[in-house]
Amino acid sequence: MPPTHSGRVRLVAATLVLAVGAIGWVAAPPPGATVAWAPAGSAPVHPGVPLLNVGAQCTAGFVVVDSGHIFLEEAAHCLSIGTPRGAEGDGCTAESLPLGTPVDIAGAAHRGTLAYSAWIAMRLAREADPDLCAFNDLALVALDPRDYPLVNPSVPVWGGPVGLAPQGIRSGEAVFGYGSSELGLGLGVLAPRQGQSIGDAGHGWSHDVVTAPPGTLGDSGSPFLDPQGAALGPLASIEVSPVPGSNGIGDLARELAYVRAHSRLRRAQLATGTEPFTGHR
Repeated sequence: MPPTHSGRVRLVAATLVLAVGAIGWVAAPPPGATVAWAPAGSAPVHPGVPLLNVGAQCTAGFVVVDSGHIFLEEAAHCLSIGTPRGAEGDGCTAESLPLGTPVDIAGAAHRGTLAYSAWIAMRLAREADPDLCAFNDLALVALDPRDYPLVNPSVPVWGGPVGLAPQGIRSGEAVFGYGSSELGLGLGVLAPRQGQSIGDAGHGWSHDVVTAPPGTLGDSGSPFLDPQGAALGPLASIEVSPVPGSNGIGDLARELAYVRAHSRLRRAQLATGTEPFTGHR
């Protein structure tokens, strides 16, 4: 994968199709629906399951809820159009698959649907902040209401999240992730990631981390927790510099604030896990 001008490499190849602009699409839940999570030990849908977007594989991040609806996070660049493998892309100018695009979710009985993309929202808002254009990389996939009973928001192995990490993370602090790249060949031992923060980028919109094993192609969107078990954000990129093979993690608190300000999902919030955060394997 060739490096880009900023030393960042997106983690998935895009598929070439025509995009149509829309915003705020959400599938309606059944009347009187409430969120009742499946047991963590047997729930087939949870943070870290593989997602498939028109042939491109990524990984689900944390669970988000809004007014009875349930969503899985995904990296917005996973649904980009015409961005060649190894290219960084600019979220304010790059083309995206339209809202309403079906997304296959491992463990779910029905397809999910793209309900929000920061890349679409920023284009419609004519966003010009270079930090947001480079690092606001969140998408939300609406689950089919028939699959709500299959979902648990806990992160496998680590537990949590206990809430959002509103202040980001300090350099040197521990991070805990969980990926599902198809390059891992389904080996569960390669899914948990543990490492540390090595600094921020984009004035706090992105956090650079080194982990073992590192995130790779197909891990885009996978969830990362801070030392207290709070949701830090989704994995977005491979960093070429200053530490080759490190990863860029989005800042979920900022990304969700943008969702609430620039879409119909005015009450979008993180779903906390049902399992306690362990911080060790």
